[in-house]
Amino acid sequence: QVQLVESGGGLVQAGDSLRLSCAASGVTFSWYIMAWFCQAPGKEREFVSAISRSGHSTYADSVKGRFTISRDNAKNTVYLQMNSLKPEDTAVYYCAARHDTVVVPTANEYGYWGQGTQVTVSS
Repeated sequence: QVQLVESGGGLVQAGDSLRLSCAASGVTFSWYIMAWFCQAPGKEREFVSAISRSGHSTYADSVKGRFTISRDNAKNTVYLQMNSLKPEDTAVYYCAARHDTVVVPTANEYGYWGQGTQVTVSS
């Protein structure tokens, strides 16, 4: 049974940093593309970042230069380091996994999801 569990969200002020973690179980982690999406109230789920099986990272334009995705295959964990946070980053952040070789920024291409972790950035 595949399980993705996010942690690390919270309430911070603008300019602060957070590090999200997503621990995977029930999968051969190194075979999966891992991604982060976010969803703000009243909005659709949006792509934030993804990391390929080989470690190549992709980012949404809105987070380039501020967020960094990484993975530790030995720990079956993917991370999202979020720096210089802005109020518009406020959302529920979801971890997702895709068993493929091609990174895509489309939510419905990812077959496994975590329960989400809330990130709130105050101004």
